Amino acid sequence: MIKLAERVKNLKPSATLAVDAKAKALKEAGIEVINLSAGEPDFDTPEYIKSAAKKALDDGMTKYVATPGLLSLRKAICERLKIDYGFNYTPEEVLVTTGAKQAIFNFLLAVVNKGDEVLILSPYWVSYPAMVEIAEGIPKIISSSIEKNFEPDISEIEKNITSKTVGIIINSPSNPTGLIYSEEFLRGIAELAKKYDLWILSDDIYDKLRFDFKPPQNILSIAPELRDRVFMVNGVSKTYAMTGWRIGWLIGPKEIIKVCSNIQGQSTSHATSFAQKAAEIALTSPQDEVERMCKIFAQRAQLLSQILREIPGIEFIPPQGAFYLFAKVSAYYNKKTPEGKEIKDSISFSEYLLDSAKVAVVPGSAFGDDEFVRISFANSEENLKKAISEIKKALEKLN
Repeated sequence: MIKLAERVKNLKPSATLAVDAKAKALKEAGIEVINLSAGEPDFDTPEYIKSAAKKALDDGMTKYVATPGLLSLRKAICERLKIDYGFNYTPEEVLVTTGAKQAIFNFLLAVVNKGDEVLILSPYWVSYPAMVEIAEGIPKIISSSIEKNFEPDISEIEKNITSKTVGIIINSPSNPTGLIYSEEFLRGIAELAKKYDLWILSDDIYDKLRFDFKPPQNILSIAPELRDRVFMVNGVSKTYAMTGWRIGWLIGPKEIIKVCSNIQGQSTSHATSFAQKAAEIALTSPQDEVERMCKIFAQRAQLLSQILREIPGIEFIPPQGAFYLFAKVSAYYNKKTPEGKEIKDSISFSEYLLDSAKVAVVPGSAFGDDEFVRISFANSEENLKKAISEIKKALEKLN
């Protein structure tokens, strides 16, 4: 009998991918399902980006490249960072990874020791706690509330800092809430980082999807003096509708970036060569397609907020970015379905919507708050209207 490593015994599959898979399985069985669970744009990758990949293949870019990534891509990342944020970085401070997820994973393996505590603000992206645990750290969850725009009190965060706390992960615009952290909140985080010598991992994967159409902003925009302790994660997946291309990056002090590159060199080596050339074109070309997609997401956010208000008992804050709405649905808990099953939590609520309304959403328990579900509006306006109409009918059947 093969004995499993302790680090994987409590490891769970991604809840977002699991719901998405179930919805797709129903579709394959011939059952029409409106999938509002997927965490990816419903747009195709822009044609000029796909053409760049084809050209790279025709040019023979099918061999190994340097582990940190193509120099030309790392230069393009630095240039895009300067244009978007006004930050000055060098290619030595950039590591290209197989998606933003690997960037986070590499970083945590590099800086987290056994027993180290990492602060994670709830609701959080599903993989943060699991990644910390795989690195043998302890995820320390800081809860928040819809009443405070999902920004925990800085004093509450400080209460959870101990001698074992090494860092904090922040994500804005947020998956799953679609909200953008206020400058005041980010200043508070910055002060804690300085006071307690913490690193900050800033997950900026949705940074260009802001519905105020302002330039992207992160904690370094507020506190540039933290440059030696802030690490930025980003990629092309969400901004350029390139989820399957798996190109992300980590940016930060070169001493740590080099260590992360060494870790990557012993795992995946480098991200796909010709996909890197496509990402380079995405970053260096005019950003018209990004602006177009962002405007459509903003319109959908407004529409979804409008029609969701027609369902009594559901609370939410209209999204400010990304393509998610986090809806509080606990008013429907302790009710029974027409079949006599009890709605006990976000999982049974989501299962009921999939079975009765044929609409897939993600249980809030996956993000650290069981009173909610995440609704993705990476779908057409027609499908959003139909989905919310079916959800409303299903909820009216509950006793």
